[in-house]
Amino acid sequence: MEKNLHTYTTLADIRQRKEDLLDSIRDDDNQMRTLWGLLFRKPDMLTSSSPTKRLTSLMSTSVGVLDAAILGWKLYRKFYLKNGKSGKRRKR
Repeated sequence: MEKNLHTYTTLADIRQRKEDLLDSIRDDDNQMRTLWGLLFRKPDMLTSSSPTKRLTSLMSTSVGVLDAAILGWKLYRKFYLKNGKSGKRRKR
């Protein structure tokens, strides 16, 4: 990582550096807001009038939900049942 070592001789230098940093922060903030908005906007496929696109979107969402449910079940079995909290008794 690059170290920024600045030598300031006057208060005007410090003020100028402060303004430059604030401009940079504002630019970064605007860029992040734009990217955040693009990330969570409604996909165009859901508003499409084509039945095929709507069906494809529905199937994709369904597979994602099923995948999440299977992952949840596997994690539940791995951590909850493995710690002896399953209620099952061991055979002696």
